[in-house]
Amino acid sequence: MRVFLSLRRLKIHNANAMGCPYIIGFPAMTAWLGAVHALERKLRQAEGFSEIRLPRLAISCLDFNLQTYKGPSDRVNSVIITANPLRKKGSVFERPAFIEEARVHLEVSFLIEVMNLESVQYENFKKQVYTILPIMKMASGDIMKIRNIDLLTVDDAQSEKEAIYTLMPGYVLLERKDLLSPTEKNTAANSLDVMLDYLALHYALVDSVDGSESQWKVEKKTPGWLVPIAVGYKGISPLGHVENQRESITPHRFVESIMTLGEFKMPHHIKKIENMMWQYHYDEANDLYLCENEGDVEHGKEN
Repeated sequence: MRVFLSLRRLKIHNANAMGCPYIIGFPAMTAWLGAVHALERKLRQAEGFSEIRLPRLAISCLDFNLQTYKGPSDRVNSVIITANPLRKKGSVFERPAFIEEARVHLEVSFLIEVMNLESVQYENFKKQVYTILPIMKMASGDIMKIRNIDLLTVDDAQSEKEAIYTLMPGYVLLERKDLLSPTEKNTAANSLDVMLDYLALHYALVDSVDGSESQWKVEKKTPGWLVPIAVGYKGISPLGHVENQRESITPHRFVESIMTLGEFKMPHHIKKIENMMWQYHYDEANDLYLCENEGDVEHGKEN
C-alpha cells in the first residue's frame, strides 16, 4: 500500500516565473521539488517523524496569471515589476536601480508520495502539514490559501484512479525530452533548434474551395500543449571550495541551467500515478543534477 499527501488548490502569490535565464513562464521543477524537500526537512524535526520521506511529486496547474503587460501599440510583452522607494541624492530624489523579476500568481494542486508513515500517525501528520505550509514559500511565492490537505492510500486500480483525479480540473506537467532525441524528423543542428521547432506556430493562408473568404490555419509540429521547462543544472566546474562560499563544508561548483520540453495534460488521460511523478536524479558521470519524470504516457491524443 502506498500513501500520498494531497494538497488541493494552493493559491500562490508572486511565484518566480523565471525558471532559467531563457524562460519566463511556469516555475522550474527545481523550485517545486525544492519546496517539497523543505517541507520534508521541517516535518522530520517534529516528534515521531524523523524518518519521514517525500521523494516524489506530481503537480497540476489550475490557474496561471503571468505578471506581464502589452499595450495597444506594443509588439512585445513587458514584465510588471515592483518599484523600490525613492532615495535622496543631494537635494533631489531618484529611483534606485532595479532588476526585472518575472512573477506569476497561480493555483496548483500536488500529489506527494509519503514514505515511512504509519497509519496511526495520519491525523498528527496532517496537523503538522497544516501548521508548516502557511509559513513556507513555494517557488519564492507566498501561499495565500489551501483548499484541502488529505492523505490518500493507494492499494488497487480504483484508489489509484481516485488519487489521480484529485489533480482535476487542472493540467499535469509531464516531461517530453523524448521529442528532443535524434530522429529522422529532427534535422536541426542542435537540441535548442529542435525545441524551438516544436514550440513554433506556423500560420498559413488557406484558400476556400467554394470561393468564400480565405482562412488562416495554425499548425504545430506535433499535437499537445508543449512548453519549455527548467529541470536542473549541469556542472561546469569541478567540485571544490571557493573563497567566501556560503557553506564551508559542502563542496561548491558552478553550474548552468538545463531546460527541456514539457507537456501539460489533463489527469484523466494518465493511467498510473508513476507516469506523472517527478523526482531528483544525479548523473555523476555527466555532472547533471536533474528533476525527472520517466513515466510512459501516450501523448497528444486529446488535441
